[in-house]
Amino acid sequence: MTKIYIAILYLFGIFSVCAQGTKTLWQKDIKSSTQDFLSTMSITLDRQIVLSGSAIQKSKLSGVSTGGATSTNGGYDYRLLKLSQEGNILWDKHFGGSKHDYLVSTTTTREGGFLLTGTSYSNQSLDKKDNNIGGSDVWLIRLNEDGEELWQKTLGTKNNDEAAAVTQSLDEGFFVAGNINSNKNLFGSKDVFISKLDKTGKLINTTILGGNALDEVQEMIATPDGGSVLLMYSTTGKTENKTFITLETDQANSENKAVDLLTSLKGEIEAKTLIGKTEENFGEGDYWIVKLDKNANVEWQKTYGGSADDHPKTIAFTDKGYLIGGESRSNSSGNKRENIEEGTDLWLISLDKNGDELWQKTYSFGNRDVLMSANVIRKTNKDNFSEDKGFLLGGYTQAEGKIQTDDEKFWMLYINAEGKEEWRKHVEGKSKKKEERLVSAKLQTDGTFLLAGTSAEELGQENWKIIKLGDKDLDNLIEKQEIRIYPNPVDDYCYVEIGFELTGEAEIILHDMSGRQVQTTKTKNKVTKVNTSNLPQGIYVVSATTGNRSVNAKIIKK
Repeated sequence: MTKIYIAILYLFGIFSVCAQGTKTLWQKDIKSSTQDFLSTMSITLDRQIVLSGSAIQKSKLSGVSTGGATSTNGGYDYRLLKLSQEGNILWDKHFGGSKHDYLVSTTTTREGGFLLTGTSYSNQSLDKKDNNIGGSDVWLIRLNEDGEELWQKTLGTKNNDEAAAVTQSLDEGFFVAGNINSNKNLFGSKDVFISKLDKTGKLINTTILGGNALDEVQEMIATPDGGSVLLMYSTTGKTENKTFITLETDQANSENKAVDLLTSLKGEIEAKTLIGKTEENFGEGDYWIVKLDKNANVEWQKTYGGSADDHPKTIAFTDKGYLIGGESRSNSSGNKRENIEEGTDLWLISLDKNGDELWQKTYSFGNRDVLMSANVIRKTNKDNFSEDKGFLLGGYTQAEGKIQTDDEKFWMLYINAEGKEEWRKHVEGKSKKKEERLVSAKLQTDGTFLLAGTSAEELGQENWKIIKLGDKDLDNLIEKQEIRIYPNPVDDYCYVEIGFELTGEAEIILHDMSGRQVQTTKTKNKVTKVNTSNLPQGIYVVSATTGNRSVNAKIIKK
């Protein structure tokens, strides 16, 4: 549950917006009679919206597909809700066992499906097919694009384990990261694990990271070389690696072989070496970033911080390496070079591909600044290659002590590729009647912006809420493309996205390089999934035609 409560912070009235050049396109309330938790918002390959979190399901929901459990369970269940870009509910799914199950992170997969990861207190019951290994474990569920289960897996140690993040790797497998609580045989009060799974859920490898105090996963991203990068909050100093003798283990005799089981995520797979932190901490809490290869083996690690508490929140992949950001209470000290202005300021660091600093900047909105998102804005250069144009940051400022004019308002900050501020704006809330909490903020490829969170009508009744914004400054940032195709190169399918408004039906036609038409698809949607499984390897031209307008692009079939 750690990640849920870190991410969900109090705001009031942010969803009724009023800012120059900003307009509300639509908003949606998903009603609940219980206190539901929203953890993440994702955008699918077909550009639909997915909200994921935890809910108490009292009975089968009428009028929508529920999937999974349909009767009263023993507590919270995973909930996954898919909406169209117009805010219409497409389907609503629940998955749970007989006790509490908290959905923490959701990633979209290359074939259009999802992998859910959360913290489960349930043994085998209802939708859950495996018993827990400890008090709480990590429960993974793989779904297809319609929200139907493909497989599930439980990972854990004898202690209490927390899910934190999941992402798909280049080889279509997955990296799963989380935290292991209070184990004297590991490093500190809380350590970090990262596991590599293949696309069927088979566990390939596990690495455990830690120091002598508390370390927690904040975010994880996949990298183009097939590996991943972990961003963590760390209160620990330099710590030596630990090595354990591996034993044959199983759940039945785990009490007799606790040391070995505590170094593994599942009894038959051992983490033989525990990787300690290689650098000392600079203050109360620091940014800790670790790069892993395709098998979850550590390649390098770096620590960034000042003399006070610095809390990382987000990481993004850039054309030069990585952008990491969070909140800082440190003045110039450690390897932080700028003072804060007031309370907690934003601290961004641009890194190269080896984790070494390129530049760092501090930004202030007054009081306690909270970073929620960092979006990379791309452009096409003169050589027709894509490069970073700048970064759009989203967040809000909490009141600490004296309340200032722009406290409790969502803000956007645009900086160029070198970190220079270009503009900032506040999105002001009008209504103070409901308690509202911002959970996620995402910039879309069409220049619109999504805010998702919860609102409470009454105590104990917390609804999910989502709003879609249009903004002229954001629209000007986005480089418009008349046609986009992804993934490219393609395997069995690709998505064709038309970048202009459709006036009627569009026709998507594939030609081979001899000009022969090999496939035709008709659609009324701006994003269409095209089956390429029967095409031989080679280069093809994809044309999208509607009315008198036609655009085309090339794809490579692997």
